Amino acid sequence: MDVLYFAWVRERIGIPKEKVETSATTVMQLVEELKTREERYEVAFSDLSALRVAVDQELTDFDASLDGVREVAFFPPMTGG
Repeated sequence: MDVLYFAWVRERIGIPKEKVETSATTVMQLVEELKTREERYEVAFSDLSALRVAVDQELTDFDASLDGVREVAFFPPMTGG
């Protein structure tokens, strides 16, 4: 699946997107897998309350299923103006 990173998440991880092979069944399991890769992932995902997630371009929660998912995106909360 494609994993996309936006704003400061992208800055901390150092790439805008990557293809990920995973056995995770939920977004939270994917996050835990990513955190074990390198310190930059651990830093980016250290405070999940400061992150939002979208699965196949639909805003969702970290307990969302990854069954059949093609894309997961992580980004800070959006503000209106």
